[in-house]
Amino acid sequence: MSATPFNVLFLCTGNSARSILAEALLDQLGAGRYRAYSAGSQPRGAVHPQALETLRAAGVPVAGLRSKSWDEFEQAGAPTMDCIITVCDNAAGETCPVWLGHPLVAHWGMADPAAVEGEAAQQAAFAATLAGLRQRIEALLSLPIAGLEPAALQAALRTIGRMPGATAGVFAHD
Repeated sequence: MSATPFNVLFLCTGNSARSILAEALLDQLGAGRYRAYSAGSQPRGAVHPQALETLRAAGVPVAGLRSKSWDEFEQAGAPTMDCIITVCDNAAGETCPVWLGHPLVAHWGMADPAAVEGEAAQQAAFAATLAGLRQRIEALLSLPIAGLEPAALQAALRTIGRMPGATAGVFAHD
């Protein structure tokens, strides 16, 4: 991989839970080879407290995490993304902005842990979501990014999104 980090933007509608977890986890596990960002089409304006607690409990740094709009990444001077990954089904179905640099796009659908009711159930849902994201991010980190043609990398990213054992649909939304 080159000396320039591989920039990944995780998108979700509210940018308060799943995309935040993914951003923090990839930043930690990517060890400078990757630079993670997150955003939402309709950001809630605050990170879900259970997302922060789940990350802290896993030893993942939370400094600087915030809920923000994907509009920030359309502005002049914004980092150019190599890859954009949607982590919620709503964001995957939305009309996304046209991104500079034509990044690769993949969908890694995850059930919304913030939608789970009851404190213990929600804690378990956030932990399961973090575990599912860790599985997918570790698969991403194992790819020979620099040695893959864009079409092969695109296919690999989409395959990662279909990994069994991830949390898509594991817990109820209602």
